Amino acid sequence: MSFEEPSRARIAVVVVLAALVCATPVAAATAPVAQTGTDVRIGATIVVDEGETVEGLEAIGGTILVEGTVTGDVEAVGGDVRIDGDVQGDVDAVGGTVTIGGDVGGDVGTAAGSLEILEGATVGGTLSAGAATVTIDGTVVGDASVGAETIRLGDNAALEGDLRYGGSLEGDTDAVAGEVERDSSIAVGSDLAPTIEPLASWVVALYAFALNLLLGAVLLALFPRFSAGVADRVASNPVRTGLVGLGVLVGVPILLVATAITVIGIPLTIVGTFAFLLVIWIGIVYGRFAVAAALLSLAGVENRWLALVVGLLGGAVLGQIPYVGDPLNLLIFLLGLGALASTLYGPRRTVRERGQAEPEPEPGYEGDVGSDEPATD
Repeated sequence: MSFEEPSRARIAVVVVLAALVCATPVAAATAPVAQTGTDVRIGATIVVDEGETVEGLEAIGGTILVEGTVTGDVEAVGGDVRIDGDVQGDVDAVGGTVTIGGDVGGDVGTAAGSLEILEGATVGGTLSAGAATVTIDGTVVGDASVGAETIRLGDNAALEGDLRYGGSLEGDTDAVAGEVERDSSIAVGSDLAPTIEPLASWVVALYAFALNLLLGAVLLALFPRFSAGVADRVASNPVRTGLVGLGVLVGVPILLVATAITVIGIPLTIVGTFAFLLVIWIGIVYGRFAVAAALLSLAGVENRWLALVVGLLGGAVLGQIPYVGDPLNLLIFLLGLGALASTLYGPRRTVRERGQAEPEPEPGYEGDVGSDEPATD
């Protein structure tokens, strides 16, 4: 596979775009206290730290944790959404699990795999929830409308308004100050739950896809020949390449641990760990790119950018397939890691072998190696 050399303009554009987009989640995660306007954050883990204050929060991520103060509303989509701080407005959350452990001044609306309102938590407005399981052990000042396969009222639960529910209600109904009414029209959360967790995981997958695409674009733009060499190794000898990747994945951590045993080696281990994590990330991207390039070449298509996009999209889709997706992505990663290591090591080995193959000239002789005639004055 041959890729053309990139122009300087193209390299500059790719690097600037990568820097800007990769800096976006970092800047969001380190936003200053008492910001003006709604804070929009996207990332694998999003935290409003204790002591931090924002006017509003719109978040998409794997884990969303509010420990500080939000003076406005919180809108969150994530795998795990947890409110342990103080939200003075409303909370609208979609997630695999939603936990309210602090104080919410307004209404709470959730669609989740599970919802839990912990002891000591307070919902100042109404509660609208659809989940597989709902556990209420805190205080809900307004009315509650809950659809769930199982609804549990804990010993410390206090619902000051009415409770309308769909599903199975367990616990002390005396915790409800108003009327308790079963309403079959309220959707049971178990009907919603199967779509919630995949939605959250897809959000994380899309974010990861964007970062992988940027890294891959930088690699292909700056190192086209090296990238082609990685793809060639995967296509020409996938079994050996995968075994090399497995050896690197197992051997490097052992080496890092062995280095850390010596006190002098601790700094090297720390630096080496970060470097190895970067190599793993590059291996993931290269693996998906190389496999897609090999498959596209079978159809007569030689396009590195198309291979990158197809490979990363394919990896993201595989990650959402139960049981088989993760093992297949692991195999692809091992191919990428092995090809990366082999391509890096290959030129050095070639140079060393060439050096060993060249015989030393005999004393008293000059000129070309292998000449049968002695040097003349």
